[in-house]
Amino acid sequence: MLSRADFIFTIGYDGPVAVVDKKAKQRYSALSTKELAEKGLFRAAYSSAVWSKDPEELKTVIETYNKATGIPVSQTAPLERLFGVFPVEVKRSIAL
Repeated sequence: MLSRADFIFTIGYDGPVAVVDKKAKQRYSALSTKELAEKGLFRAAYSSAVWSKDPEELKTVIETYNKATGIPVSQTAPLERLFGVFPVEVKRSIAL
């Protein structure tokens, strides 16, 4: 299973390997889900909430997204499609 930081900053997959944004991971991996959302890093915040499996974190991301964009989203399905984030069983990652 990928670490939280690797999952949050995965930008794609090369077969069974997650490709991770190395610079973003180094810069933002210490931030909480809420802090990522407040900085406008919505994809990373949503990924963090998905990784944690905590409904409160998902709620926080949705509320912050709605406030920042003015686009009302009430559930995670639109964000799942918008950000392309799904739980995936990958055991390895490479950082670029």
